[in-house]
Amino acid sequence: MTTSRRSLLAGSLAAGLARRLPAASRTDWPALAGEVRAEMAWAWDQYRLHAWGKDEIRPISATVSTFPMKGHHLGLSLIEALDTLWVMGLDNRFQAGVDWVKATLDFDVDGEVSVFETSIRLVGGLLSAHHASGDPVLLAKARDLADRLLPAFATPTGMPMRFVNLKTGAVRDAATNPAEVGGYLPEWGTLSRLTGDPRYHDAARRAVVAVFERRSKIDLLAVRIDAVTGRWLDRRATVGSYADSYYEYLWDALQLLGDAECRRMYDICTAAILAHQQVRRDGRLWIADVDFETGAVVSTEQDELAAFYGGLLAQGGAGATGAAVTQTWATLQDRFGVLPEGFDYATGQPTQRGNALRPELADAAFNLWLLDRNPRWRAIGRGHFLAMRRWNKAAYGYTDLADVTSDPKRQADHCPGYWWSEQMKYYYLLFSDTPRFDYARNYLTTEGNVLLGFRRSVGGRAA
Repeated sequence: MTTSRRSLLAGSLAAGLARRLPAASRTDWPALAGEVRAEMAWAWDQYRLHAWGKDEIRPISATVSTFPMKGHHLGLSLIEALDTLWVMGLDNRFQAGVDWVKATLDFDVDGEVSVFETSIRLVGGLLSAHHASGDPVLLAKARDLADRLLPAFATPTGMPMRFVNLKTGAVRDAATNPAEVGGYLPEWGTLSRLTGDPRYHDAARRAVVAVFERRSKIDLLAVRIDAVTGRWLDRRATVGSYADSYYEYLWDALQLLGDAECRRMYDICTAAILAHQQVRRDGRLWIADVDFETGAVVSTEQDELAAFYGGLLAQGGAGATGAAVTQTWATLQDRFGVLPEGFDYATGQPTQRGNALRPELADAAFNLWLLDRNPRWRAIGRGHFLAMRRWNKAAYGYTDLADVTSDPKRQADHCPGYWWSEQMKYYYLLFSDTPRFDYARNYLTTEGNVLLGFRRSVGGRAA
């Protein structure tokens, strides 16, 4: 982002946020960062004691669950945690995780995985750990896994099938969505740059373009598409689940890879979204789900995953609109403490009362803060962290919630792998001003993995 745009964004946000700044400015941010770091260390130690090398810990029962391969563990949480441990300076814990990967991790398994989830979580996690450490074995593991995912892209359209067997290459399920089609380019572009092999970048980019070329006459995308025929299977356009990562990665391909054509596609899609999907109600700004061919609103329900979108809008230059979207979600955080999975802005009531330990509002606050350093965004991140620590902490780690409206809030028994990679990193980077991260030149994936911006020596240039 240019200096002039950053200055304009800061000016446009200041008036509406000024009354909330004093409390934020009195916060001891380094001390709060230390609290985040302590919680991460504690949770990691619980994971190591009760679930070492397993995919996910169940923090109430101290049992485990598998993801993304049913019935077989691939060390998901361990891999997702690595670069968060590193940026927090938890170096012994980071090295223990790397040692496990090098000694134990093997993807030659006769089992089926989600291509998208495996890429953003495991390929991305290994690449970010390689970025932090420079260890070539981590890069080799990432490449081996990407090679096993590549058969999914061998369709007439170039859009990947949803599932692939890591050993046999057998693929399944052509009924996919924009997020799972276009959610590869930063990780796979990085892999091509590091290995000199263009296949990863080219396959990922072809898939991105394939979706864009099938947009409606008003430039909107629907949520389901056939990867073989390219035919749309649904009419609903959203910025929430099934679409979110597609829009992120259009912008990110410019930010990380310098892809100007992806920027053009981002601008076209974003202009259509802002033209047809903005809804203002009771002073709040929502991005509604609409018919992708007519722009007519089809649902007033909001998916919590859409809370990320304000940060993306600000990154793309729509600073005031992005701030308004994020502020809308922050008011729900103020109301419920923890965001419900679904909320109907017409009725003002939650439609899904649980929360899967989600990071999206913290993600948006972090991206906004990177642009203008307004303490308001730090304050939203602080509220997100303190509520999580109050309501989600269990005996053996952090767990999702079954009901955010009950008093006290009712816990479930599951810690998703993204918790280790996303909000704990966003909190720490928001609060710490750590010298291990370049706050001016950086890149985080949709899964929170850092592919640009780590500093491996204090005062040194970003790696």
